[in-house]
Amino acid sequence: QVQFVESGGGLVQPGGSLRLSCAASGFTFSSRTMSWYRQAPGKERELVAVISSSGGSTTYADSVKGRFTISRDNAKNSVYLQMNSLKPDDTAMYYCSRYGVDFWGKGTLVTVSS
Repeated sequence: QVQFVESGGGLVQPGGSLRLSCAASGFTFSSRTMSWYRQAPGKERELVAVISSSGGSTTYADSVKGRFTISRDNAKNSVYLQMNSLKPDDTAMYYCSRYGVDFWGKGTLVTVSS
């Protein structure tokens, strides 16, 4: 079955960095556009970043442009999110998914606080 296992979240200070990982299985990973979403308490889930199947094209939410980088390793069936210059507003559960498909893993929690 399709499965996503997100990891790498944690507590960091403002200005710090984290690298999130998502291990995917149950589908042909290399043929699918992948996405990272996040959801903070009391807020709707929002799209953070998108990467094409080959990794050659990426898009980002305005709120994270210049700070976050999405990447993938098709040989490892994994997608990553490098997060730099973190701000308290980045605090959320982070999820990966196939772009356009409403199916998620359990997520990994990112908390940005001093």
